[in-house]
Amino acid sequence: MDGDYVIGGVFSIHYYKHTVNHNYTTKPEPQRCEGSIDYSELRYSRAMVFAIEEINNSTELLPGITLGYQIHDSCASVPIAVHAAFQLSNSLDPVFYTGHNCSQFGKVMAIIGESGSTPSISMSRIFGSFNIPQVSHFATCACLSDKQQYPSFFRTIPSDQFQTDALAKLIKHFGWTWIGAVRSDSDYGNNGMASFLNAAQKEGICVEYSESFYRTHPRSRIQRVADVIRRSTATVVVAFVAVTELSILLEELSLEPSPPRQWIGSESWVTNHDMLRFSFCAGAIGFGIQKSVIPGLREFLLDLPPKDVAASPLLTEFWEDAFNCRLGKTIDESLCDGTEEIQTVQNPYTDTSQLRITNMVYKAVYAIAHAIHNEVCQDTNSTAQCDKFTMIESKQVLTQLKKVHFSQNGYHVSFDVNGDPVARYELVNWQKSESGSIKMVTVGLYDASLPEGQEFHINRNLTWMDGGTHVPVSVCSDSCLPGTRKVLQKGKPICCYDCIPCPEGEISNATDSPLCFPCPKEFWPNAERDTCFPKPVEFLSFDEILGIILAAFSVGGACLAIITAAVFFHHRTSPIVRANNSELSFLLLFSLTLCFLCSLTFIGAPSDWSCRLRHTAFGIIFVLCISCVLGKTIVVLMAFRATLPGSNVMKWFGPLQQRITVVSFTFIQVLICTIWLLLRPPFPMKNLTIHKERIILECALGSSIGFWVVLGYIGLLALFCFVLAVLARKLPDNFNEAKLITFSMLIFCAVWITFIPAYVSSPGKFTVAVEIFAILASSFGLILCIFAPKCYIILFRPEKNTKKHLMNKNQF
Repeated sequence: MDGDYVIGGVFSIHYYKHTVNHNYTTKPEPQRCEGSIDYSELRYSRAMVFAIEEINNSTELLPGITLGYQIHDSCASVPIAVHAAFQLSNSLDPVFYTGHNCSQFGKVMAIIGESGSTPSISMSRIFGSFNIPQVSHFATCACLSDKQQYPSFFRTIPSDQFQTDALAKLIKHFGWTWIGAVRSDSDYGNNGMASFLNAAQKEGICVEYSESFYRTHPRSRIQRVADVIRRSTATVVVAFVAVTELSILLEELSLEPSPPRQWIGSESWVTNHDMLRFSFCAGAIGFGIQKSVIPGLREFLLDLPPKDVAASPLLTEFWEDAFNCRLGKTIDESLCDGTEEIQTVQNPYTDTSQLRITNMVYKAVYAIAHAIHNEVCQDTNSTAQCDKFTMIESKQVLTQLKKVHFSQNGYHVSFDVNGDPVARYELVNWQKSESGSIKMVTVGLYDASLPEGQEFHINRNLTWMDGGTHVPVSVCSDSCLPGTRKVLQKGKPICCYDCIPCPEGEISNATDSPLCFPCPKEFWPNAERDTCFPKPVEFLSFDEILGIILAAFSVGGACLAIITAAVFFHHRTSPIVRANNSELSFLLLFSLTLCFLCSLTFIGAPSDWSCRLRHTAFGIIFVLCISCVLGKTIVVLMAFRATLPGSNVMKWFGPLQQRITVVSFTFIQVLICTIWLLLRPPFPMKNLTIHKERIILECALGSSIGFWVVLGYIGLLALFCFVLAVLARKLPDNFNEAKLITFSMLIFCAVWITFIPAYVSSPGKFTVAVEIFAILASSFGLILCIFAPKCYIILFRPEKNTKKHLMNKNQF
């Protein structure tokens, strides 16, 4: 239709072009389309006509100006689309050229189309050279946003860049990390899939396979893609495919059904009603253009008078296809005359329940109209004055198109610097109805204009490939639970990994943790190795059985020493007590009592005072004890020396000298301990090395030299005492207690000699237990060997507790 200003349109009303065999002897026939009509594309073209007629009848937009149109069928073929682009660029088509040189008749101001990205790319390279604006309603390739290559390209449908980002976030939202991908082998599929794979990689999603095909490929290629889908381990399949290609693939899959697959669709097919016939795709989800309502469009689409149908070859073909008849033909054909009820026909052309892409065409027409309006009209108050004789160039329309900003039927229209609109999508889910049919249900929204993290919103329950509401799983490897870490499988994507338990002492407290990290020094993992707990503190306490037993023996030994001292004190005038140097005996019993009690300082939680006290008190008290035994041994030797004629030894080792000897030997130990405490005293320490899983609370020696000097001094005195006792063991008379001292020193030395390797090799609290055992064993050895025989005579054999008996060598 002619007009003051003409808008061009290019749609893929047919999907195949007629194949011509050139013989190079005759002029080739003009290229033409063949195959069945795409009802949706026919609806798009008719929606363009509807919008133009609506604008021509408007008193607000371009009042007094008539818009015309030229609509071409590209057959979804690049050569035919390019041919149409040249025709629209130079307006030389004889059908539309009027020859009115003084008007705009026949000159195209802007183009709407094409539906596919690949034809749109080819057309845009032509239109861009002439500054003719092109507004596509369905070409979504992100590559078309490049203004360096496509300076005059606009679109009312969002770029695939937004859609691919949304698809990647959708897949990540449902926890799918292992997917398959198929795409059209075209600019739309290849660019869209490349953009999606880049977004998926950023979200940590891995792709098992990525296959491409095109509708003109041989069936063997389609079969190979179908076999890949059947054999794959990925449950989720992302299909960035045009409707025609996907129909071919799904037809092939239906011949030999694959395991259930969760299909994720691009807007090109997920909202196409024709695809709902593939019931095994139930549960498919994807993003589609928002539904819309265009008042009056349905009535316009159904208003096809017989004369209009007969006058248009395209409408004639549509009518015959819709009613399965032939207009004006009666021989062996069903007759129809154009008066049939089009309202009874159910196909995509008549279905206006979900106008999505149709609204993109509608908005594109109004965007161009607003651009022309802004160039040729002057708005004054509430009216506009337009001059239809104003000569404008398409470049001026291009400039104005960049500035358009309006709302139509509640839908906002504007373009960013790349010629793209604001991206808004509906999340569509294919759900089975109670009758078993599949229907498209809007379950969420995606608005790229919202702040990051708030773009995505699901407001209804989804159904999946199995018809249930449980989200299917599609992972290469199951998630690694806390307590394990991921180890990538060699030669496979990062989503394929093995779960390895964390090594000893390390944990991971998050799912799919790539690393395990060690617990702090004073913490240790639980059995699951997902939490660090404080290590149990271990020391020899009064609450445990071993501590109770040792404490009981310690107290019992002290009581035994006190009882022995009481017996000796009660019989202090008896010959056996007087004969054995009662003063040193009482001092020895006192020191033995302290020996037993000092072992109690080794039990319980170590502290500063207990660590300093336990070793020094033990060292000093034991030296006091050994000094008393040594004094008694020397007394025995001196006593027998004094019985020899002319001997005056006892005056040099009387009671005073005995006291001085004991004090002197003890003072040396006191001096050693004092130096130890002043320089490097023992201190409480948490030992973290002996046992990894628990803390040993112990007393560090501070200075190992100090400790071993203390022990060495005790050992030296014990050895000296043992030698003297051995020398005195064969002296006459029952008075002689050197034999008893010999046995006690033998036990004492044996205990402390075995103590050294046991002390060094015992772990943790058992080191303390070995030390306590050595103290108690040597103390019991002394008290039992030295005092038990005397107590026995005093208590049970009093007849032997006489001076006469003691002087009788043969009776003791």
